[in-house]
Amino acid sequence: MIAINSMNTFQAIETAVEKQQQHGETVFPYAFVGGDATASLPGAISWVNEQREELLSLTNRHGAVLLRDFPVTDANDFDAVVSALGLTNFPYEQSLSNAVRINRTERVFSANEAPPEVQIFFHHEMAQTPLYPRWIFFSCEVAAERGGATPLCRSDVLYERLLADRPAFANACEETGLMYTNVMPDFDDANSGMGRSWRSTLGVDCREAAEQRLAELNYAWEWQNDGCLKATTPPLPAVADASGGRKVFFNQLIAAFCGWKDDRNDPSKSIRHGDGTPLDTEAVLAATEMAEELSFDLEWQVGDVALIDNTIAMHARRPFQGRRKVVASLAEMQRQVFPAKC
Repeated sequence: MIAINSMNTFQAIETAVEKQQQHGETVFPYAFVGGDATASLPGAISWVNEQREELLSLTNRHGAVLLRDFPVTDANDFDAVVSALGLTNFPYEQSLSNAVRINRTERVFSANEAPPEVQIFFHHEMAQTPLYPRWIFFSCEVAAERGGATPLCRSDVLYERLLADRPAFANACEETGLMYTNVMPDFDDANSGMGRSWRSTLGVDCREAAEQRLAELNYAWEWQNDGCLKATTPPLPAVADASGGRKVFFNQLIAAFCGWKDDRNDPSKSIRHGDGTPLDTEAVLAATEMAEELSFDLEWQVGDVALIDNTIAMHARRPFQGRRKVVASLAEMQRQVFPAKC
């Protein structure tokens, strides 16, 4: 058992959590339990700031770190904890994500505005775009009455299994990458898990500016009669090299194939290999099953804070009943380009 003490008496102790996984010499997720009921937010913030390098190192090595029983009650508290890590903010408005989200502070926003019955499938945050965050953080303000867990999956472990069980598919993903097609509405549609408008997604207010932005990103596009915008990414990596010599299944394949469905989008047309060839449906379903088998369901408690290395671990969302308020924050914008083949 490890206890990390700060100068102001706040302490957090390494703890085991139910259904915690063991992968080699790592656990998933790594977890700390905070102080007693008298613990103060300033003390917790100071502790996080003092231990930021160790916390980020643990998050990278293990994939995720859970801070439980910390005195974090709302978005402002969470903002302060995330800020204490000393990382560069990645504002959601600068992302190319599909989801409608509402900012609560400068760096904290709602995790997803999709209706509670909508399941959000496994994905690496923004891996379907050229811009993605290195780190993603979550905190729970209100736990759902039933359901609403955030499943987590180690993508390095998933890729090892996929390479062993479906080598042809795994190699095709690594060698050709993936292309994603998404139809964005003219205005935000909060009833869809991918309802962010082309105006919000691209940060523009007219078609001419949208086309200029898409050209800069090397996207292909087509305007629809109803004002929607159909856009296709260039080939993007599907397998990435991560720290420690690990290869990870870094993409949005499962989410796009299983979940990109609304009045505008058909999952069967949302994703294909980077060379234009269709995906092996059986292999995709096998990858989906493997991810579920490897998943750790983070059953939220009020005040929980989760630190996730977006290059190592995927996340998802279970449907839920009742109110559920989980907020998120991103840090350290990264760029990805699929390497050109000579």
